[in-house]
This record gives sequence, structure tokens and C-alpha cells, in this order.
Amino acid sequence: MADDYATTFKIVDVDGDGLISIPELMRLMEVLGQPITPEAAAAAVARIDQDGDGLISLEEFAGYLAQTRAG
Repeated sequence: MADDYATTFKIVDVDGDGLISIPELMRLMEVLGQPITPEAAAAAVARIDQDGDGLISLEEFAGYLAQTRAG
């Protein structure tokens, strides 16, 4: 499943560390024309972050997107 979302994940993961951070999510939203506050980005990361490290891994990203598509 994660492979399905790997390309999108890599675009968002600007620094290539294998994790999406709050600033990376904010940058994505700005590029999409939907800027969000640091607080909103932190809340979004917290919703997706399963292991509590404050970052979004590919597995967490893929799981979240698969869940939202199915819902």
C-alpha cells in the first residue's frame, strides 16, 4: 500500500529524510494555494502521526490516505 503513495510522499518530503514535518506540510499547503497556520499544521500532523514522534512517515501517510479514500 505504501508504494502507491511513495511518489506523492517524496514530493512533500522536501529534505528527503523520509518524514514529513510541520514546516513541510505548511509548504505543501502554501504551494496548493491553501496556506495554513503552524497550529493547524501541527494539528494535522498529530491526526496522522501514529507513533507520536511529531512527524509523518510514509506508512502513516499511506495509511491515512487509504483510510480517507475508503471513508
